[in-house]
Amino acid sequence: MTGTSATFKAAMIQMRSGLSPAANLDDAVRMIGEAKAAGADYAQTPEMTNLLAANREQLFAAIVEEEHDTSLAAYRELARKLGIFIHIGSLAIKVSPDKAANRSFLITPQGDIAARYDKIHMFDVDLGNGESYRESRNYRPGEQAVISSMPWGVLGLTVCYDLRFPALYRALAEAGATLLAIPSAFTKPTGEAHWHVLMRARAIENGSFVLASAQAGKHESGRETYGHSIIVDPWGRVLAEGGTEPGVIMAEIDPAQVTKARSKVPSLQHGRRFEIVEPIAEATHLHLVRE
Repeated sequence: MTGTSATFKAAMIQMRSGLSPAANLDDAVRMIGEAKAAGADYAQTPEMTNLLAANREQLFAAIVEEEHDTSLAAYRELARKLGIFIHIGSLAIKVSPDKAANRSFLITPQGDIAARYDKIHMFDVDLGNGESYRESRNYRPGEQAVISSMPWGVLGLTVCYDLRFPALYRALAEAGATLLAIPSAFTKPTGEAHWHVLMRARAIENGSFVLASAQAGKHESGRETYGHSIIVDPWGRVLAEGGTEPGVIMAEIDPAQVTKARSKVPSLQHGRRFEIVEPIAEATHLHLVRE
């Protein structure tokens, strides 16, 4: 792990990705440039930065293998040009004729790929309001949790629905993560109900910063996402939050706050592993007595 004394500026790039990877790239490049001009050292885009497609045909007509993805190459060149970390929340990347990966990329200021993470938890849900999603039909889930050292701490990489699985974040924190990235494309109903409380909970229970860029608004595909990109400090305070329109939100991140929060509530040190047992009830014998 590298030194963590200096503060840095983190920027969340809130998007409304459509069906054209080229148009989405233009939007992201423009907003990342705005973030850099405002002093950003790290810029994060949301889940599905390259496109938000409603059906399988649209998805597979637009995506390619990682080595052929022109948007990824453009982001690497942009990171070199601007001299900042660019964290692509995720791109849909073709990994076989019938499956894609929901893959996150952390790119260094030199344009190198420091880390890749394939979303582990697939969003297979029926929301009860007519919205139904089966991410596993098109995407292959990842199998490995990923951390990556940066100049200000250790970043734990996750994506969207991963948010609902606290064991993943505890494992990342126990492995050294002090910054938890949760780029997302939350639905409007689930976002209204759970977004803020879950983001703050992941920060509080792990004594870590949460950095979560989001998709926002009514998309070309017809899907509506919640927005509200958010940055939360290790004590659960919201440092910055977006609305429902595309844009950039920023906050100054002080890594020393991680040590302070974890010293106040050292739950990472107090966690215990335990066995769960189901007791077998002792048999009870009833005797009927007649007088």
